[in-house]
Parts: sequence; structure tokens; C-alpha cells
Amino acid sequence: MRYVPVAFALCVAASLANSQAPRSAIRIPDNLKPGANESLALIVPARGVQIYECRDDKWVFVAPEADLFDVAGNKIGRHYAGPHWESADGSKIVGAVKQRAEAPTADAIPWLLLTAKSVGAEGAFSKVTSIQRVATSGGVTPPWGCSQAGMQARISYTADYYFFTVK
Repeated sequence: MRYVPVAFALCVAASLANSQAPRSAIRIPDNLKPGANESLALIVPARGVQIYECRDDKWVFVAPEADLFDVAGNKIGRHYAGPHWESADGSKIVGAVKQRAEAPTADAIPWLLLTAKSVGAEGAFSKVTSIQRVATSGGVTPPWGCSQAGMQARISYTADYYFFTVK
């Protein structure tokens, strides 16, 4: 276990080295741009589900549940209710939606800009101040109706999370 932070640091370094290639292909809406005093620190692909629950005959978003990966495809953390992002090194942040923009395709959850604050140990995520959720696919409200209160639907999604820190 002692070597996890070192291995994680190597994954982060590899991600940073390749971070400009994927970002340059995506046009980020102006309202989702981070503060002028922030710079991109890490791009983290995610794969998981958006969880919805049937309440009053309609689907209501409950929480995300996803694994986080480095650019080589190695699992480096997880994303869950809060919303929280937790690194394998124990660092953890909680986010709050600041801005949103519709995804370029109708079958994808919106793109977001979130403010972030550290709520865990010192590590890879502890200095993150903003997060963008972009390049989303899937995860939208279930297209079928709901009639049984408490029934859940788990809708697959992918996204890229761009983590920003103060310059």
C-alpha cells in the first residue's frame, strides 16, 4: 500500500503529459470556462451510471456512480453522490454546480462547471478548485415512464472531468 501514491503520481504525470490532445478537440462553451486564475491540472475519463429514482410518477436524478481512469485506462478513483470525486490516494473533493450547458448531442447529460473543495486527505485531488464535466455520452433521464415509487434506473454514461487548480 505504501507504493500507491507513487504509482498514482506516475499516472497523474502521464495524464498531464497527454492532457492537451483531447482538450484541443473539444469546444468548451464560454459559460463553462474556469476562473482566469485557474489552470488545467488533470483530465480524468469516467465510466459509470447516472442513478434515477421514480418519485411522483417521474424520474428524479439521485446520484452518479462511476470509476475514474488515467489516460492509459488504469482505474485511479471513483465518483459518487455529493457529488464527490475520490482518488486512490485518499484525496477527495466535493463539487457544487456553478454553470451548465446542454451537451452537443440530445442523448447525453449536460456539460457542467463545478466549484470544488477538498474534503479528504492531501493528495492528487486536494488542490482542485474547479471541475468541468465535458464530452458526455448517455446518462440521460430514462425514456420510459415510471409508476412505482422508489423504483431505480441505472443509465450508463461516460464523461471527461477536467480538474483545475489555482495557478
